[in-house]
Amino acid sequence: MSAAEAVGLMVAAVVLLVMLGTLIGAGLPLVNALVGVGISMFIALSLSGFLDVMTITPTLGLMLGLAVGIDYALFILHRHRTQLKAGMRVRDSIALANGTAGNAVVFAGATVVIALLALNVTGLPFLGLMGTVAAMFVTIAVMMAVSLTPAMLSLVGQRILSKKERAALQARGNQSSQKEKEHSPTPVPTSTITTPMPTAKAVAIAVVSVIGLGVLSIPTADLRLGMPDASAEETGSPAYEAFHSTAEHFGEGWNGPILAVADLPTELDDAAAETYQITIAEELGAHQDVDSVVPAAINDDNTTAIFQVIPVEGPSAESTEHLSEEFAAGTLLEGTDMDDVELSVAGATAANIEISEIISDALPLYLTLVVLLSLVLMVMVFRSILLPVIATLGFVGSFTAAIGVVVAIFQWGWLGGLFVPGDPGPVITFLPILMVGVLFGLGMDYQLFTATGMREAYAHGSPPQLAVRQGLHAGRAVVTAAALIMSSVFGAFAFQPDPMIAPLGLALAVGVLLDAFVVRILLVPAVLHLCGPAAWWLPKWLDKILPDVDVEGASLERAA
Repeated sequence: MSAAEAVGLMVAAVVLLVMLGTLIGAGLPLVNALVGVGISMFIALSLSGFLDVMTITPTLGLMLGLAVGIDYALFILHRHRTQLKAGMRVRDSIALANGTAGNAVVFAGATVVIALLALNVTGLPFLGLMGTVAAMFVTIAVMMAVSLTPAMLSLVGQRILSKKERAALQARGNQSSQKEKEHSPTPVPTSTITTPMPTAKAVAIAVVSVIGLGVLSIPTADLRLGMPDASAEETGSPAYEAFHSTAEHFGEGWNGPILAVADLPTELDDAAAETYQITIAEELGAHQDVDSVVPAAINDDNTTAIFQVIPVEGPSAESTEHLSEEFAAGTLLEGTDMDDVELSVAGATAANIEISEIISDALPLYLTLVVLLSLVLMVMVFRSILLPVIATLGFVGSFTAAIGVVVAIFQWGWLGGLFVPGDPGPVITFLPILMVGVLFGLGMDYQLFTATGMREAYAHGSPPQLAVRQGLHAGRAVVTAAALIMSSVFGAFAFQPDPMIAPLGLALAVGVLLDAFVVRILLVPAVLHLCGPAAWWLPKWLDKILPDVDVEGASLERAA
């Protein structure tokens, strides 16, 4: 952990302190998260003794483990405090909080884990392993939340409340003690919201939210994926200086040479093979995107020749990408005297370009799988058709808007001095697909803690539009705190000099903020208000066959 992550944790601690009002309450989620990531990091680094693990993999796990570890503990802690303030006994409250909010944490964590494990469908082992390790961090964070958090709550007892809150309980006749004698906990008070959101306000919120997400999404149309080269390293670093010195004195292409392989005709003697190789090199050198070609070697049988091809531009340039694609397609010598020569391409530059293409091709399939999973899960949880569609479209909006911000900053160079460690360039290849996996799960978390309250209020007889406002009012405080904490942890990584970590940290921070505050707290409730009763409509035949997924333990709460 660097100083940036330490600052992120300090911001998270301040948010917790403001929300909970006690040092014990603020410290408990932090301890929970740090213990979880400590265990996870030990396992992740141990795996490197048996598997090839990318350097970014444990860092991604650390980022996720800290963020979800704090948030998941906070969800349980918030529910426990609410019940204590209503007069419930400590022991009963811990059990009920773990059976309601803890159950929701398990469900929410499972969605994140599934989305991360789905990275294995890309067919790239390094990306699949990255998703699997990150899923392990989230799994351990969930296990810590539903085991370590209740244990620590039992140890601190009533001290999880501030002195002022404990004094308020005493002033009301120490309700907790009285109910303990009666063996009957006090139920959580009903909502104080009695009027729905004004329709004109709902229309304005929906319109402004959609326009805002649309504007931020505009740069996404110019998204170009690639692996960062040395020019993306921190300005002034040895790698950065060497890259620019080479480009200045020899040409940009010398920073990313391409290794080309050609199959020669059979039964050539040494002289003929050499002449053939030189002719191929001349034809390759005539290409507009090639600066020079070096005939490097011929094998002993005179059947294979290799060439060092120096592109005109650097390894992350579009022209170099197109050149590598022509090599891979075997079309580079079409229309020349050597068009019957079979070419192939190798080397780090070509490999990075090919990986980018594979991930770009896999992204639509992966996004489709995640969207379908989102729809199925939310239909089961919220017993509605329209709400899952609105929530999923909102997720797509926050995702594309966050990508747009990353493109504007890291690819176009806006605010470059603040976030970009080196020169602007293509967006890191696997950033969008990682964002889908992470933001989908987190978006489900926030939707869960707002929409389940809406559904519960509607099921208990509140009019549809009033139920939307009541559910939002019940869940918005914890969602606000959770989003601020998670974005502060992710945002800390945006200031790292690592060209792979910085854009990922910024993308996740912006994505969480947009998804929580614009989509879950503003857009979805406004659209649900405008939909009225249709927001909770579900065909009777579908309602019969769907399993009863009581995610937040509403039946357990009613029994208590």
